[in-house]
This record gives sequence, C-alpha cells and structure tokens, in this order.
Amino acid sequence: MIRKHFAGFAASALALAVSAQAYAGTVTTDGADLVIKTKGGLEVATTDKEFSFKLGGRLQADYSTFDGVYTDNGDAADAAYFRRAFLEIGGVVYQNWKYQINYDFAHNAGSEDDGYFDEASIAYTGWNPVQIKVGRFDPDFGLEKATSSKWVTAQERNAVYELMDWANSHGNGMGVQLSGAIGDSLYASAGVTAKDANDEDGKSTKQFNMRGVFAPMHESGNVLHIGANWAQRDADMEGFDARFRSRLGMRGISTEGGNDAGDNGNRMNFGSGSSSSADSDWDTDTAWGLEAAWATGPFSLQGEYLKRTLEADNQAEDIEADGFYVQAAYTLTGEARGYKLGKFDSLKPQNKQIGAWEVFYRYDSFEVDDGNIVAATATRDVGDAEAKVHNLGVNWYVNDAVKLSGVYVKAKTDSIYNANGDDDGDGMVFRAQYVF
Repeated sequence: MIRKHFAGFAASALALAVSAQAYAGTVTTDGADLVIKTKGGLEVATTDKEFSFKLGGRLQADYSTFDGVYTDNGDAADAAYFRRAFLEIGGVVYQNWKYQINYDFAHNAGSEDDGYFDEASIAYTGWNPVQIKVGRFDPDFGLEKATSSKWVTAQERNAVYELMDWANSHGNGMGVQLSGAIGDSLYASAGVTAKDANDEDGKSTKQFNMRGVFAPMHESGNVLHIGANWAQRDADMEGFDARFRSRLGMRGISTEGGNDAGDNGNRMNFGSGSSSSADSDWDTDTAWGLEAAWATGPFSLQGEYLKRTLEADNQAEDIEADGFYVQAAYTLTGEARGYKLGKFDSLKPQNKQIGAWEVFYRYDSFEVDDGNIVAATATRDVGDAEAKVHNLGVNWYVNDAVKLSGVYVKAKTDSIYNANGDDDGDGMVFRAQYVF
C-alpha cells in the first residue's frame, strides 16, 4: 500500500514538473525587481531594499564521552544528541522593520508549554543608529553569548556562564531592548524582560540588562574590544530557582535532542539554593561582568570576569559566585576570525580544498561562597566550592557551511564531589555542524 501511494505521488510530481516546464514563463512582481540568493540559505529581496525574506538554519550533532566527577558513580558514560536543530526565518518589511523567528527542533531552547523558540522578535530600525526590539530573545550579557553559537570557538560556552545562566537567557518570557552604535567603535544596549515565572499574585519576574562595548580596533584580524555587563532580577517569590549549577563544559550530562547520561549525569549544585525556594527566602539576584578581546591576524585572545550575588531575605547569608575564563585561538591556515561591533563572527576558509584549521585552549575557573552550608554532606564540604576546567580543541571549517570540531575537557573541583567521592573528570566532545 505504501509503495502504491508513493508511486502515485511520484507520478503526480513528475507530471507537475513536466507541466511547469511546458508552461513556464517570466516571473513578475508587483513592485521592485527581485534579487535571489541561494548561497547560505535562500534569500529573496527587492532591489530597493524595502522587503526581504531569508530562510536558514543550523544543525549541530554532538557525541560526548566522560567519566569521574561528570557522573554520579564515576564510571564512563556517553551521550549522542542534537545540540541545536534550528529553522530560522528572518527579513525586512517596509525597510525599517526587521523580524526573526528561530525554532529549535532539538528542544534545547524554550519548553513544551511556551514553544521551543530560541527567538521570535520584531525590531524597528528607523531611528538610526538606535534600534528597538520586542519579543522573545536573549538579552545582552557577555561577549561569548553575543557571538552566535555557530561561531563560538569551543562547542560549549564557558562554565561560569551556567552559574548565572538567567542573565543572558529569555527564560521563555518576552522582552524589549533598546540598542545603538556610535560610529564603528561604541555599542550599548538596555532592556527589560518579563520572565515566564510568577509570584503569588501572578506578576511575572522582571529582569533588567545593560551592556556597553568600546572597540577602538574593530576589523577582522585587528580587534581590540572591552565591555561591561549588568543584569538584575527579582528573587522574592515562591518557587524561585536559587541553584548555582554548572555542567563544567559537558552538555551530555543533561540535555535534550537525543540521549544523555540520564540519572547518572552529575550536574552539580555548587551552592545550597533550592530549585523551588520558599516565598521571601531571597531578595534580588544580581550579575555583572567585564569582557575583553584582542585579535591580530590569525591569533585571538579573549576573556571575561563574571560575578553573581543572590541577596538573602529569610536565609542567613547571601550566596556569591565569581569566576573567569581566558581563551586563546590560532588559525593554522592563516584566516582571521570575523568581527562585528560587540561580537566575533564567522571564520571563512580561504582555501576551498583544505578548509581552515583552528586550534584553541580555554581555561575556566570559578568559586561559590555559601555561608548557609554549616554541615558537610557526602558530596559537599563546608566553605567555598571551586571548579577549574581545561578545554583543548581543534576546529575544521571545511567550507562556509560545514564545521567539524573536537575538544578534550578536564575538570577539577574542590570541596564538592560526586556520590563516589570523585573530584575530577575527563571528557571529549565531537561535533558536526551544518549551517545554511
């Protein structure tokens, strides 16, 4: 029966193709002429730039293997999953209005109740150089977050980000952001987001973000970049998630889009905060950061310092975390990383036969100070808990669309362990990426 239906469908498709060939004629529009581009997705635009439409996407297929502190029992585990599977639709209408819709079929963005949207936004650009954007999108916070997941150097962003992941996440809420650039060297943004979490009266959690960047050198292969970030949200509500967690660079511990380590995955909580706090346990949650980058030719160096303070209300002590990462990358084939004001961009191979080869090393370090922990447990000592993560990897940019990469990750913790008593672990992550 299936074969019969398929044969019928194939015959119909062939007939349609022949008919189209026989009667094909000139394509006309009701306005300006069209320009159609097929390199890197499908893009259609009018020559007067009044309207455009682009269909694109990204697919990131990962495999990881890890042991030690990354699992509860310390034994080796592995995971195979789609890190991202985005379909992206964007464009311009009436010249001054931009729209972007990114949907994640891997379900690592969004949720079942709110839709698996990485972004769904509308922006008005008619007040050049100021832009106002509304909808669901990640607020500005951090250099590595501003860089697209397609072009970040390591497969996963630094481990410190996860301690304050709310600061650069839309949280399935809606926001408004005002941003602008002065010349080619200054960028600033400010925004407010209503998160998908309510207090007992039904008022949503409000989050405020600000970011500023100064880049006196801002060309590919010639970059000097410094910036600052600040974010704050209300923490005084029932069910507030007060945990300070990190996967330490190993997403396969717990993820969507396929298989992960399941119950044996050890995503540690470095503080005492609960995933569902009582009302008035906490007051405000604040994060801030400093960022810097320098690039010359095929070499780039970047880093960020980050700090989070969760202010206590009924709890005895505040919980504080701070940390940093430093990353160095070098392109063996000589290409420079792209740069746009406020973020790094794609690396395009010059030689289409061998592609571009990049090696990198990143060091992540953080500590969490929680005075509310007054008695040791089997997995957590009293006092500060610390983690250090080494990331050593290679990226092969096969062409403008395909990127293959691998990284070795080694983590070491202090005062926090898995159920087996391990305080270190090793892992490897491999990725095949296709973008269009």
